[in-house]
Amino acid sequence: MKIKRAFATAILFALLALLAHSAPAQMGAAAPPSPQTFEVADVRSSPARLHPAVRGGMVPPDHYRLRDATMVDLIAAAYSVDPSSVSASQGWVEFDRFDIYAKAPAPTSDAAARLMLRTLLADRFKLVASTAIKPLPAFVLSAGKTPRLKPAAASAEPGGCQFQPPPKDAPPAAAMNVRFSCRNTTMQAFVDFLHNVASPYLNRPIVDSTALKGAWDFDIEWTYQVPKGGDGTTIFQAVEKQLGLKLEAKAAPLPVVWVESVVETPTPNIPNLDALLPPPPSAQFEVAVIRPANPEERHFNIDMDPSGKVTIQHASLLTLIYTSFDVPPGKILNKPKWLDSDLWDIMGKASTDAAPPLPDAVSDLYEDNIKEMMRSLLADRFKLITHPDVQMAEVFALTAANPKMKKADPANHPACKEGPGADGKDPRLDNPLLSRLISCQNITMPQFATELHTLASGYLPAPVIDSTGLTGAYDFSLSFSKKNVLRTAAAAPSGDDGLASDPTGGISLFDAVQKQLGLKLEKRDKVPQPVLVIDHVEQKPTEN
Repeated sequence: MKIKRAFATAILFALLALLAHSAPAQMGAAAPPSPQTFEVADVRSSPARLHPAVRGGMVPPDHYRLRDATMVDLIAAAYSVDPSSVSASQGWVEFDRFDIYAKAPAPTSDAAARLMLRTLLADRFKLVASTAIKPLPAFVLSAGKTPRLKPAAASAEPGGCQFQPPPKDAPPAAAMNVRFSCRNTTMQAFVDFLHNVASPYLNRPIVDSTALKGAWDFDIEWTYQVPKGGDGTTIFQAVEKQLGLKLEAKAAPLPVVWVESVVETPTPNIPNLDALLPPPPSAQFEVAVIRPANPEERHFNIDMDPSGKVTIQHASLLTLIYTSFDVPPGKILNKPKWLDSDLWDIMGKASTDAAPPLPDAVSDLYEDNIKEMMRSLLADRFKLITHPDVQMAEVFALTAANPKMKKADPANHPACKEGPGADGKDPRLDNPLLSRLISCQNITMPQFATELHTLASGYLPAPVIDSTGLTGAYDFSLSFSKKNVLRTAAAAPSGDDGLASDPTGGISLFDAVQKQLGLKLEKRDKVPQPVLVIDHVEQKPTEN
């Protein structure tokens, strides 16, 4: 089981094969016939990260890792359901994040690891849950009349769908497309891929009903954001015209999980944990080549394939530092002027300890290893020396001007996500400049303040505190433009950050919060904030 939230937030799930009774079956009280447990487990709150996203799974033969997992993520992983199928009234279950590192008997399958995770949740978080099969809104992938897929070659490499950059001479319309080459890919793997990568549009569980067995080779290309009435190919059109399959919205029997009780603070780790469960080896590059960036490349990118080959393109040292240290650029102090101007390409080979060449391994699982390798590379080749510190910095206060939000249905589990809400409305289709859409349900104002700092970090370099005085929970959507879209706006400044809403249709976060929600973001007095101080760094790397 390999799990990652991609783009907004998404997670792999496995569907129960047979339709069971719709009456809930108690799982908290009735353990599996042969309970399985991890031999030892480290459970702790996740450290602050720039872009928290659940990732991890079983690392054969005997280790299990999950990082940045909310309680909803943990339950979804343990019970093989989509996170949207987890129902809980406790507000923290979508916001508190945990890291789990555990050792299992070798070898342990993904299915066995799920049972072990259930046992851990019951033991450490006192989880009591019930489950059933219910017809729920979903997207169903079917075979259509004439599937256009090639059977994968018998000697094919590990499967997966890899992003393909657009050709250098691609026309503007084609440049808006996303292209993927899928090799040795099963239909279930393709469903999981769609749920991750196309999540802004496929924001429901996706069910494979193709009945196509084995693995396949194919390419697929679609327009990521199709303007209303404009040219482009939707994901639905791409699946039908290019693959001969059919993807349609309809109800499907899906497993659901009700959380009856769960505690927010897990029981403590056992004493001498480090001796029983030593941390994994430090991730290092076995070899790395650093060259000035290709002048034809325009986008920063990091990729790691299953063999451990790491490719980093168009990266400034500032980008490498804030990415690898999980520190916002504005909180990095003592920056030389050239830190963000000199650009580099890096090609390296990870040590086998950092990225073992396992069948079906994916780079997502080793995202934190890449960051660790980058930190080591910066210290070794650019002689980077840093230290953490604390400085006084402003915060943003969320206040209530004229609230326009709808009171929430307490039956819905609390969540904020990228994409349309329950009403399905997406203003991005009418106005492409509204490139961000955040939909929240059953959210309190303290929770929204915390989420807003993460979801709109480009606008908000400092934390957001709740000063609305509003109690209870609300449902609402917020659409605004990315900050870089407004940098060229020729209007008078209107937001607290000096950025205006664009007369052609762009809207700053500050204006959107005020006009759409009836709230306001204001700068407030300084409070202590963690920062990263650069003590020394060389402009040029040591020789390859």
